[in-house]
Amino acid sequence: MSYQSTYEQWKNEEALDRELKTELESLLKNETELEDAFSHPLEFGTAGMRGILGPGINRMNIYTVRQATEGLARFMESQTEENKSRGVAIAYDSRHKSPEFALEAARTLARHGIPSYVFESLRPTPELSFAVRHLNTFTGIMITASHNPANYNGYKIYGESGGQMPPKDADALTEYVRSVENPLQIEVLSEEEAKEKGLLKIIGKEVDNAYLQEVDTVTIDRELVSREGKDLKLVFTPLHGAGKMLGEKALEQAGFKGFSLVPEQSVADPDFTTVKSPNPEEHSAFEYAISLGEKEGADLLVATDPDADRLGVAVKLPDETYKVLSGNQIGALMLDYILKARKEANTLPENAVVLKSIVSSELSTAIAEKYQTKMVNVLTGFKFIAEKIQQYQEDGSQTFMFGFEESYGYLVKPFVRDKDAIQALVLIAEVATYYKQKDENLYDALQEIFAEYGCYQEKTISITMSGLEGSAKIASLMRQLREESPESFGGIKVVSTEDYKTQKKVHADGSVTSLNTPASDVLKYFLEDESWIAARPSGTEPKIKFYIGVKAGSEEAAEEKIKAFSTAISEVTNVTS
Repeated sequence: MSYQSTYEQWKNEEALDRELKTELESLLKNETELEDAFSHPLEFGTAGMRGILGPGINRMNIYTVRQATEGLARFMESQTEENKSRGVAIAYDSRHKSPEFALEAARTLARHGIPSYVFESLRPTPELSFAVRHLNTFTGIMITASHNPANYNGYKIYGESGGQMPPKDADALTEYVRSVENPLQIEVLSEEEAKEKGLLKIIGKEVDNAYLQEVDTVTIDRELVSREGKDLKLVFTPLHGAGKMLGEKALEQAGFKGFSLVPEQSVADPDFTTVKSPNPEEHSAFEYAISLGEKEGADLLVATDPDADRLGVAVKLPDETYKVLSGNQIGALMLDYILKARKEANTLPENAVVLKSIVSSELSTAIAEKYQTKMVNVLTGFKFIAEKIQQYQEDGSQTFMFGFEESYGYLVKPFVRDKDAIQALVLIAEVATYYKQKDENLYDALQEIFAEYGCYQEKTISITMSGLEGSAKIASLMRQLREESPESFGGIKVVSTEDYKTQKKVHADGSVTSLNTPASDVLKYFLEDESWIAARPSGTEPKIKFYIGVKAGSEEAAEEKIKAFSTAISEVTNVTS
C-alpha cells in the first residue's frame, strides 16, 4: 500500500481521534513529512519503539501504542495461562501523551483478559523495572522517550526478570507486533469496564515504599553518611521529569538533609521549557543548577533525565566554577569508591564482577584490576548488563558490584535491571561526602585517580541523519568502513579491528579470532598507542556515533589526542559532527 493510500485510510476513519484528525490536515502542506509519517511503520525492535508524536504509522500515537500492545497481548497468549494471568506493570514519565498511552496499553490488554498494574502518576523507568520483579508480572511497559526532545515519546517493554526481554522472546514479540495489520481496527475495553473486571489496577505508594526500602541498601558506609551527610551541600534537578519525588525521598532516607531542588525544573513539564535538551549529558542542562549552586556554595550538582534512568554530575573547580563530568568519569568515581569501601570493610567478594559497555572507558578496567575484580565488557545497551546479572544470579559464578555505560547510566544494586539514576544519586552523594570529610571534592578525587592510573579521556561524536535518507546514509557509511577498513587514524596505526556484526577480530598481521558477544552493527579499532575508536549506529535515535578513548600522561596531552582523532574520523568518513 502506498503512503498516500495509508493516509487516506486514516483520513477516512470516522472514529479517528479528533486531535489526530486535525493534525492530519496540516500534513497535506508538507509532502516530505506526509511521506515519512505514512510510508513505513514505526520501527519496533528489542527495546520497543520511539518516535515523533503525531498521526501516521511512523509516529507515536494511541493507535501505534495499541498496535504494539496488541502484539504483546498475542505474545502473552502464546505463553502459559499462568504467565498471561500474571499481567503487565505499566509506568510513564512526564512527556506529552504519556498518561494517555499508558491507559491505551492497559485498555488493549484488558480486551484480551490480561490484567495491568498502572502507576497512579509519573514514575521513573527504574521503578518500572523494579515493579515487574516486585509484583511478579510477566512483562512491563514504560512509556518514555528518555532524554529525547519534547516532540518525542516511546514505548519500552521489559521481561519478567525486570530487564528488557531476552533476544528469543523479543524476536517473537516483534513478529507478533508486525503481524497486526491495521492499528485503526484494534478493539479495546473502556477504562470503566477494565476496572470493573479487575483488569486495570492502580498502584503507587506500596511499590514506592518497597523500592525505597531497597534503595536504602545502596549506602555503603552508614556511619560516614550519618555523621557527615547532613553537611553535604547538594543541588538536585530532575529536569522537569519523574525523578523528583523518589529522588528527594531517597536522599532524605539516606541522611542527606542539606540538598536543594532547582525550583524551576522540579515541576513536571512535557515541553522542558527551561532547557534546550532535557539530557544530563548536555552541559546546558545544568544552567539553572549552576546558578543555584553558586548562590548556595554547593559542593555538588546532580541532574536526572525525564525518566530518571540517567544521572549527570557537575563538580566545583578550584576557581569556584562548576564543571560537568563525563559519564565515564562519574562511573570511575563510583567504582573506585565502591571497591575501596568494600575492601576496607572486608565485604568485597572474591568473585566480584563489574560490567560495562564496549564503548565505555578503560579507566574503570584499570581500577577493577587494582582490586582483583573482574571486568566484563558487553554490547551497548543496558539489557546486556541485565542479562549478565541474571546469568550470574542463576549460576552463582560472580557477584555483581556495579554496572555502567558511558552515556550516564549506572546500576549499583541488582534489585533493578536497568540503569537507575535514583540509586546513582544516593551513591554519588555518599562519594562526595567521603571526600568532603577529607576537605576535598569530586574534582580532587578525579585528579587523584588520574595521578594513580593515568589520564584517560573519551569523546563521543554524535551525528544526526534523520528520515529515510539519513538511515540510508548511516547504512552506507558503515558499509564503507567495512569495505575500506582504515589502517590508521591521525597517523596512529590500527593494530586490530573488532566487527561485532561478523563476530570477528582481525589483527594487523591478517590473523582472525572470534568474538563471543551477540551480533551487533559495531566496529571498534584498537590503535598501537592503546587508544581506541568505535563506530555504532544508534539503536534508538537517527544518529551514528563515533567513540574515542585515549590514555596520556596529562589532561593536555589527552585532549590533543582526542582532537587529532576527531579530525581523523572526519577525514576517513567525510562527515562532521
